[in-house]
Amino acid sequence: MMTIKQTLTALLLGSVTATAFGAVSEEEAQRLGQDLTPIGAERAGNEAGTIPAWDGGLTEVHPDFEKGGHYPDPYADDERLFTITGKNYEKYEENLSAGQIALLKRYPTWKMHVYPTRRSAAYPEGIYEETKTNATKVELVEGGNGFEGTTGGVPFPIPQSGLEAIWNHLTHYRGDTYATTWEQAAVTQGGDYTLVDFDYEYDFVYSNQDKSPSEREDNLLFYFLQVIREPPRLAGSALLVYEYANQVKQPRRAWTYNPGQRRVRLAPNVAYDNPGTAADALRTNDDFGMYNGATDRYEWTLHGKKEMYIPYNSYEANGPTLSVEEMVRPNHVNPEPLRYELHRVWVVEANLKEGTSHIYKRRMFYLDEDSWGIAVTDKYDNRDQLWRVDEDHKYAYYDIPFLAPGMEVKHDLQSGRYIALSLRNDKETVYKPIERTPADFSPAGLRDLGLR
Repeated sequence: MMTIKQTLTALLLGSVTATAFGAVSEEEAQRLGQDLTPIGAERAGNEAGTIPAWDGGLTEVHPDFEKGGHYPDPYADDERLFTITGKNYEKYEENLSAGQIALLKRYPTWKMHVYPTRRSAAYPEGIYEETKTNATKVELVEGGNGFEGTTGGVPFPIPQSGLEAIWNHLTHYRGDTYATTWEQAAVTQGGDYTLVDFDYEYDFVYSNQDKSPSEREDNLLFYFLQVIREPPRLAGSALLVYEYANQVKQPRRAWTYNPGQRRVRLAPNVAYDNPGTAADALRTNDDFGMYNGATDRYEWTLHGKKEMYIPYNSYEANGPTLSVEEMVRPNHVNPEPLRYELHRVWVVEANLKEGTSHIYKRRMFYLDEDSWGIAVTDKYDNRDQLWRVDEDHKYAYYDIPFLAPGMEVKHDLQSGRYIALSLRNDKETVYKPIERTPADFSPAGLRDLGLR
């Protein structure tokens, strides 16, 4: 077992690649809630003063907020610090990813407006309590494609390998049981697109704060329901997914419903690099949510932390003041309402294992230390050429609280196209708590989804 000092030394020397790590000592776990935040971030700010100390995150509800609807911006009065463009990016490149630099160099109209850093990530007390318990008992299963020892919280708040860090992303708290709606645009080089309108229902069984740990189904991470409402040629199509923590014990299960055939079918291909729903081949299934699903096709390396400009507190970009039509532009989304901040991120590299296949040979993930959510991903093809760049424009749902995924944009540098997911600008429902039972997330219930 590596001590914290040994782990940090290894990180500074380069990287940690492993699948056999797990729980840390009681002494190390005591750092949580002390010099580390309750989920494992550094509580202190940086030496330059450009990253402040974490003070508990954003939990004060905006006076104009209405439950279930859009989130008014608590930082609307912040003044912009500077803007990064293709002409001045070299001044800031140590705090950018290779993919971000490539976007700035390729598109003269692309820019990154940088604002003061607000460490708004906060979570329910139950998440903090479970996370501290996890630190000394949760372990990866053999091969690393899953973990055991908990039904909630961050499984590895003091990570010792790339696999542990990526499992923290896969399990980070994203709410309880709720409905939401959003649109997706796969944009051509000329700026054309057809909006795909989705309804979603989630039950994040793992860490669900409406259920006690004993009430959560062991090994189940979440239920996921997706129904397409528009365009007419796709309307009524549905997808149901069961996701598990120990995927050696139980791999992902998925079913689809085709309204034309009126049949529910098993969907084993809803995984890995098979094309995402109505995405025009601009994203893979395991691209959704920045990364999801099994970890078994990659070797995972933890490269420590770096300070990086990432999308954060993106209330305007996700809000109703701009329409989808105003957000979606040729080459890239409208950069004016986007907000970037300097944050510390964990750097995780995924390299394709020999004997396995995937369209991405290598992926570089940048995980926000305060939430464990992936903020930026650079993806390389089988020629080792930078291919795609993803950004998640996150913002805090301060009434719950958690740092929520926002508009997810995936740029294809080779085709000059991009896809924007989770466009909620023209929608009214952002996070609507619902009551559901496991029977509501059953294959037999797929045909009834269009009636809800």
